[in-house]
Amino acid sequence: MKKFIYTLALIFSLGLSFNAAQAADKPAKNPTELTAEQTVQLEKIKSRVEEIRDMDKSNLTKAERKALRKELREMKNQARAISGGVYLSVGAIIIIILLLILIL
Repeated sequence: MKKFIYTLALIFSLGLSFNAAQAADKPAKNPTELTAEQTVQLEKIKSRVEEIRDMDKSNLTKAERKALRKELREMKNQARAISGGVYLSVGAIIIIILLLILIL
């Protein structure tokens, strides 16, 4: 059992050092810098979301409400794609936690 834990720790540490070495070779990229077109598009998305939020949705039909939800989801995906960022899935977080529990 000890050999398994030591081997797992070795593989994990080598994997981290390999990723750090690759990251050092790449130039630093700042994801928060947006072009003028991207800022304009984000402002359009924000204004449309505020417009939808202020709407009176009580007199809309079921199909219209469904179309609004779909439009909001698409705008959310566009905003995420424009702004960038790193997202971890739930599965990745669970695997990381399990590895930490096994190592420690």
